[in-house]
Amino acid sequence: MTCIECGGNLKTRKENYRYLACGLPNVTLAGVEVRRCGTCGDHEVVIPHIERLHEALAMAVVKHEARLNGSEVRFLRKYLGYSGVDFAALIGVSPETVSRWENKKETMGPSAERLLRMLVVHKGPIQQYPIEILTHISANARAKPIGLRPVGEGWVEQELAA
Repeated sequence: MTCIECGGNLKTRKENYRYLACGLPNVTLAGVEVRRCGTCGDHEVVIPHIERLHEALAMAVVKHEARLNGSEVRFLRKYLGYSGVDFAALIGVSPETVSRWENKKETMGPSAERLLRMLVVHKGPIQQYPIEILTHISANARAKPIGLRPVGEGWVEQELAA
C-alpha cells in the first residue's frame, strides 16, 4: 500500500491507538491495524464496525459512576443522533443549557443526567424522529384515551371509537 500524502510505502501493524476522533479524550483502541508511512509519518487506522464501537463506547460511558463531563454529554447526544437544539427540546431545556453542559461551563443536573443515560441504555440511536411533536406539549391539553392492539409479538396504537 502507498501513502496518499506522499506516495511512500505504508507499513501495517497492530497497535494501541488513541481514538480522539470520537470526541472523548481518554479512549484507546487496543490491537487495531495502523498503517504508517515511513517517508512522511502520516498514518491511517482501520476501525472495523465503527457503529458497534460507538455503541460499546456509549455503554462504557453510561456505566461509569462518575458524573458525566461535557465531552461525554456531547458524545452521548451525538451517539443518540440528536442535534443540540433537538436534544434540548427532547429533554425540556434550552439549547443554551445543552451548550453550557457540553462546553463545561455548567454541570448537567442529576435528573437530566439520569435521563440521558436511560436514553442511551434503553432507546439507543434514533433512525428518524418527529421532533416537532415535542413542541406541541401543552399544560391545557386534555389527556386522550390510549388504545393499543396486539400485532405479532408486540403492540401498536389503535384509534378508539368515540
